[in-house]
Amino acid sequence: MSARRERYKNILQMIEERLTFGEDISFSAAEAYKLLRTNILFALPDAQRCRVIGVTSAGRGEGKSTTALNLSHMLAEAGERVLLIEADMRLPAISRRLGLRAAPGLSNVLAGLRNAGETIQKSGLHERLQVVSSGDIPPNPSELLGSRQMNTLMETVSGSYDFIVMDLPPVNGVPDALVASKLTDGMIVVVRQRYATRRALAEAMQKLQYAEAKVLGFVTTYSETQTKGKKYKG
Repeated sequence: MSARRERYKNILQMIEERLTFGEDISFSAAEAYKLLRTNILFALPDAQRCRVIGVTSAGRGEGKSTTALNLSHMLAEAGERVLLIEADMRLPAISRRLGLRAAPGLSNVLAGLRNAGETIQKSGLHERLQVVSSGDIPPNPSELLGSRQMNTLMETVSGSYDFIVMDLPPVNGVPDALVASKLTDGMIVVVRQRYATRRALAEAMQKLQYAEAKVLGFVTTYSETQTKGKKYKG
């Protein structure tokens, strides 16, 4: 890994670590996530089956992993059984932030090296929230997400949960989120204010539209101050 890439990775980690999650978030942030949860429950009302939500962004550093984590926590607090899949196998953040083992995880299951049951971990945030970490970083993440094994995995675990939340890589640059969008009931796009450009967001939306992904709405991060959390736009 080049020095420039390592520096970039460290900056992204610092950004993520400045964003709080779980019970540490502020009152206003908690209320914003509750609103996001409510909108999702209205948008995907079929409680008789597992609903799959993808969380992505146009670019890196916009807070998508924190959003996926807090959304999963809020759904669990509402009594839903939730599985959070760390599907960003290129630069995973969730397992590190929760203090979970990164491997074996998703990539190991998709490569046929482990079964799903061996990779599901307790989140430590809520008893109804479980996590599948990213696994060992593979050379072909997009191919794995579009594989038959991925479809089999989703079919296998869906019977045990009310919601599956997938933390996906940003749309611009790599095709992973577009490939995985076919497995979801809808996508949430995270937009960091005064950071994401209109051009980048427009490019991301065009790609999602071309992939026929259903966009449920947008989550704006850093809308005022970090302590004031996030705003939801459906």
